[in-house]
Amino acid sequence: MLEEKGRELGRFIGQTPEYQALKRSSEALNEDKSAVALLQKMEQLRGSAQALIQSGQNPTPEMEQELDDLLSEIQRQPAYQRAVSAQENFDKLMMRVNQWIMDGMKKGATSSIISLS
Repeated sequence: MLEEKGRELGRFIGQTPEYQALKRSSEALNEDKSAVALLQKMEQLRGSAQALIQSGQNPTPEMEQELDDLLSEIQRQPAYQRAVSAQENFDKLMMRVNQWIMDGMKKGATSSIISLS
């Protein structure tokens, strides 16, 4: 029964405007070649910086500056801005859903009626 209810909840969440906006904005971001190139470059540089840190070294000031510059540049991309906004709205929805689940669990834990159907 829990699996069925979980799948049903997932279907409902998938139909929300927040999820639909997240899906559309993610697809649009992935289609934006300029934004994708910036994100890939930033990820490569982050990986290099992380490798330095793991080997006990510090990233160079130039690496840090380049990361800051790339971050500033990607944050100016409209597709990225839409994706971040959609993710924030979806995260808010999921926080509310989690709270509703917690409320239901509290009620279920104190209920003297046992029903698994």
